[in-house]
Amino acid sequence: MINAKLAAQSHPDHQTIVKLSETVAFGGEELVIIGGPCTVESLEQMETVAQKLAAAPVKALRGGVYKPRTSPYAFQGMAEAGLEVLARVRSLYNIPVVTEVMSISQIETVAAHADMLQVGSRNMQNFDLLKALGQANKPILLKRGLAATIEEFVMAAEYILSHGNPNVVLCERGIRSFDNYTRNVLDLGAVAALKQITHLPVLVDPSHAVGKRELVAPVAKAAVACGADGLIIECHPEPEKSVSDARQALSLEDMVNLVETLKPVAAAVGRKISDTTGVGVEPAPICYAA
Repeated sequence: MINAKLAAQSHPDHQTIVKLSETVAFGGEELVIIGGPCTVESLEQMETVAQKLAAAPVKALRGGVYKPRTSPYAFQGMAEAGLEVLARVRSLYNIPVVTEVMSISQIETVAAHADMLQVGSRNMQNFDLLKALGQANKPILLKRGLAATIEEFVMAAEYILSHGNPNVVLCERGIRSFDNYTRNVLDLGAVAALKQITHLPVLVDPSHAVGKRELVAPVAKAAVACGADGLIIECHPEPEKSVSDARQALSLEDMVNLVETLKPVAAAVGRKISDTTGVGVEPAPICYAA
């Protein structure tokens, strides 16, 4: 039995609802779809993403501005300039944004610009960071470590909960295996288990799980079928030109189509995907600098 006093489900109907905004919440009947690029590259890029995803019921935008890269020579993100882009798009299109925080020193700045703070796979057991996020007044998206057991994952959430923040959403994003055909192995058994063990909402990230765009749609459907409360999916205006994770990014058109095909799957398991989105389709004009 996992010794998680705060994350553990006390009875079968014990389900926490985590609000992202006045109109978006995780853990209810309605699934939450989050979409956007791996990395924020420009205001123009993020505006294009927001406009296109207005055609689908995508409830929030994702985009990294602090990027934990395997190589120190790879693009590390736009940092505070990227946060300004997210805040601008969030305001113009009335849509919540999700982005990663990598260190305690970044929390205050990221929280001032984003609606949800993501803890990436590499930081799942950064306990000082988790403790600090327990004092943040923002919902936390906690991704499973690439080699973490289910118990370790739940106990990482317990760190955040035990330090005062009840708004934690878990995210299964695949675990490392001997097989390198897919980027990781998506553990859908963990999704089902987490829905029974904990009362926290559970999302699935099919993009990082499979690492190949042609595999994203099938596993996204499987995730919804097995009980996930939503999905976080990478998409880009020009996937092949993405500065990071280009191979797994969907085109914006494919993203819109995928969300449409998820609706009957959601209905089959008693869930729904709303036909409406918070994205504004007629934002104020933007003047770009030369």
